[in-house]
Amino acid sequence: MGMTSGEGRGAQLLPVLGQLVRFLRQLEGPDNPSSIALAVLRRLADHGPGRVTDLARLTRASQPGMTQLIGRMEKAGQVRRVPDPHDGRGVLVEVTDAGRELLSRTYAYYATTLDRLFEQLTPEESDTVVAALPALERLARAGERESAGTR
Repeated sequence: MGMTSGEGRGAQLLPVLGQLVRFLRQLEGPDNPSSIALAVLRRLADHGPGRVTDLARLTRASQPGMTQLIGRMEKAGQVRRVPDPHDGRGVLVEVTDAGRELLSRTYAYYATTLDRLFEQLTPEESDTVVAALPALERLARAGERESAGTR
């Protein structure tokens, strides 16, 4: 996949990322959380309780939309609201054991699905994709930092 005249790396990467995102969103359904719910569970599992406003900003959801999502997730037993120890009037959201289990089960399903896709690649292509992961992780972190700085 060489660069064509006038086409930068970003222009080459965008269509592939778009296809992968669409594919992962197709995996959403009654047994799998939405990509936004999954991002909320991942954030809470990795970083501990958080404010609804921060979760909305992180996922680029509206505040009312995130409040509704948290309500549905709370009703499903995936998260719970807890008092903010630093603000007597504040409320935080934390992941429950059921939410952690859903996160683990969903990631395992996604990983198994991706493993099946890797079977369609040559061993060399698979190795190339895996070798690119550290650089892709740095690219993703740089994007998160840039996004946080502009919003």
